[in-house]
Amino acid sequence: MRLSRFFIDTPLSIGEHDLPEAQAHYISRVLRMAEGDAVQLFDGSGHEFRGTLAEVGKKRVVVNIDESFAGQVESSLAVHLGQGLSRGERMDWAIQKATELGVNEITPIFTDRCEVRLKDERADKRLMHWRQVAISACEQCGRSSVPMIHPPLLLADWLKQTEAELKLVLHPVAEPLVSHAKPATLAFLIGPEGGLSDAEVEQAKAGGFHAARLGPRVLRTETAPVVALAVAQQLWGDF
Repeated sequence: MRLSRFFIDTPLSIGEHDLPEAQAHYISRVLRMAEGDAVQLFDGSGHEFRGTLAEVGKKRVVVNIDESFAGQVESSLAVHLGQGLSRGERMDWAIQKATELGVNEITPIFTDRCEVRLKDERADKRLMHWRQVAISACEQCGRSSVPMIHPPLLLADWLKQTEAELKLVLHPVAEPLVSHAKPATLAFLIGPEGGLSDAEVEQAKAGGFHAARLGPRVLRTETAPVVALAVAQQLWGDF
């Protein structure tokens, strides 16, 4: 039987731990778990922790951790995804699936055709939401490390600060992904719903990015990272 698995945003170790309020509420009020139930926890360090619920109350849940072990090994291919900002569920989908496919970092990108505008408090809330989407994906897929979700950046700023052995911008008219040699680190740039403008593609090329295509069909902004990461993991990673 599969154990219920939860991310805890604080360092874990053998012994008793009070769980954070959000996880405590979910375990006690939503899942209605009881004392003695087994759980598996991870804290993003790459380790997993097994234990049992020692106390389950309305406001307090205590877990007794009695086992620690190495978690799922990360892919040898480190990937940073620069994802053009898109509306609502499309962005959530891209982050969720990229996490499942082993991405290490995600930066939402403001581009010319981006229809999303985020400022101040709204931007902070969206960033927290995206991080929770990645955490939930890790809980589901078994990853022991949570990818870094960076605050949104202008395309020019992301291009300047992004470093990788191979940097690719997806474009329907370019050499296929397979034409590139295996890198240790990879950066992908994917446009928003309206795609990247020709000027932005040229801007990326001037910043050291190579244009690459995934096939003859134009993919949606939320589909492109799924296909790109799956192909990259098959060619150079852990698939």
